[in-house]
Amino acid sequence: MTLIKTFTEGDEIIGFYLLKKADIKQTNSTPPKEYFDFVLADTSGEIPAKLWDVSPVDKETYFPMMVVKVQGLVQMYREKPQMKINRIRKATEEDGYTLTDFIRSAPIQPMIKQTAASIQDSEFRRVVEFCICKVEERLMHYPAAKGMHHAYYAGLAYHICRMLELGEFVAKQRPFLNLDLIKAGIILHDIAKPEEMNAQLGIVTDYSFKGKLLGHISLAANWIIEAAIALGMDTSDEKIVILQHLVLSHHNLGEWGSPVQPQIPEAVALHYIDTLDAKLQAVEDALDSMPDSEEWTQPLKIIENKQIYRIRK
Repeated sequence: MTLIKTFTEGDEIIGFYLLKKADIKQTNSTPPKEYFDFVLADTSGEIPAKLWDVSPVDKETYFPMMVVKVQGLVQMYREKPQMKINRIRKATEEDGYTLTDFIRSAPIQPMIKQTAASIQDSEFRRVVEFCICKVEERLMHYPAAKGMHHAYYAGLAYHICRMLELGEFVAKQRPFLNLDLIKAGIILHDIAKPEEMNAQLGIVTDYSFKGKLLGHISLAANWIIEAAIALGMDTSDEKIVILQHLVLSHHNLGEWGSPVQPQIPEAVALHYIDTLDAKLQAVEDALDSMPDSEEWTQPLKIIENKQIYRIRK
């Protein structure tokens, strides 16, 4: 099967791909005609695709999160590749493909619970472990975002673990930082993402009701209060307030989702550790998924829509 990242203009493609998105739209013609606006995906990347002259049967046949076999032509549209689909059908058991064959996955990271157990302050540790139990197995397979960074199977756990590695380094280099707080803040900062998003096999289909109205930052801050009550701790205790502050401030600015800015050293460190890992991972993913023939990535929203140049080694 030809990987999407290797597609070039003019390629005639026949192969199996994951139907990641499937929206019915209308042309600007008179009268308008309906067409499918697809996104096809595999482990190497994704590509928009169009199926013109959609029939009523087509609309009842093709939905997101199914494997399809397509025959199509790779074209350029606004300087970006897309596929014109000439033929399409659903994959069958006889084809031998499953959804997991097309899902990008981060390396499974088992260190989150072990790191939580290593927090020496018992009150910090118990709050962190309570919040981990709120998400349980979802923590190990959820993406970290819908599309910005770590947007794939186990991306959230991978993001947290890479941050923990950075946190250990920063705390060692800057001994005035409280390592327990660094660990706790990193584990808690995105802990409510599985409650914020609806996801299947690492692909976010939508934000949940609570996700839309509250968001993961508010949810996690509430879980810290819930933990305090369940553990018999005073909800106004300094340690509880500090843990809430770490979560509430980690996006740094109100327009980025944080109601307060970092005002303790560990909160400053948490924000920049989070930002560094998110941005570098987005760059790494863009470089990994770009066609071999290209020198520049697509504009990346997470770095102010800049493109990244790939240096040939």
